[in-house]
Amino acid sequence: AVVSTQSTGDGHDDSIWSVSWARSEKDNSENIVTGGVDDLVKSWNWRDDFLDYKATLKGHQLGVVSVTINAAGTVAASSSLDSTIKLWDLDSSKQIKSIDAGPVDCWTVAFSPDGQYIGSGSHSGKINLFGIESGKLEQSLDTRGKFIMSIAYSPDGHYIACGGIDGIVCIFDLATGKLLHTLEGHAMPIRSLTFSPDSQLLTTCSDDTSIKIYDVQHANLIGTLSGHGSYVLCVDFCPDNTHFATSSSDRKVKVWDAGMRRCVHTFTEHSDQVWGVAYNENGSKLVSVSDDKNIVIYECPI
Repeated sequence: AVVSTQSTGDGHDDSIWSVSWARSEKDNSENIVTGGVDDLVKSWNWRDDFLDYKATLKGHQLGVVSVTINAAGTVAASSSLDSTIKLWDLDSSKQIKSIDAGPVDCWTVAFSPDGQYIGSGSHSGKINLFGIESGKLEQSLDTRGKFIMSIAYSPDGHYIACGGIDGIVCIFDLATGKLLHTLEGHAMPIRSLTFSPDSQLLTTCSDDTSIKIYDVQHANLIGTLSGHGSYVLCVDFCPDNTHFATSSSDRKVKVWDAGMRRCVHTFTEHSDQVWGVAYNENGSKLVSVSDDKNIVIYECPI
């Protein structure tokens, strides 16, 4: 069941590359943030089953490749091909700060669970951790690998994982900064990865069209899932700790059961590749964004 589609008026007038959804601790509002090829970040409120345009956050000089919202639902971060990471106050829609991430050096951005750091991958195979307060680079974790396309923090704050253009996944211990596991699961770039809410599982997706589920502690491959007909571009775990959603170049959004390791639902609303997918706070809804410039919100089928 599709609840809402936004494609006109205040929306993006080019491909949308990234989306994030979080509830604000401040006023309980449901904030959705999108970023796209048009250099813009847009913020939206989900209210009474309607996607309400809130603001356009201007400042990036080139396409916005990644957006994310902190756990408190109050601050958004965006990274762009202009090599900056920008922090935005979602209440006032004002820019809080701009962080220079070095030459063409940021792709995916992710907030640490405590909201103190923003992590970003880099071309040199390093995960760079910037202080939210300082706006400065505070720690670098070296995979000694290739360009990092995707990163994710474990919700318990113990780990950070990244996926490379070479299909390799690295998991670091955040307390020690040590590389714990190197997983050579995929043959092609890993566009996205996500931990389960209990931090026990890591789900990765790749241009090789497959999705893999790992047991984080032992670094065991639990399963390989197939079903998408092209690159799998994004994965997000459901707060129910059982399901996760993926989006793909095949224009589809799929919902999977991690325990049963199978697809339980396929949405076919988009007419072009689907770059981003995200759950709301309680896992009752999903949002996806696409090259077709549409933002689609779904009732979760489970």
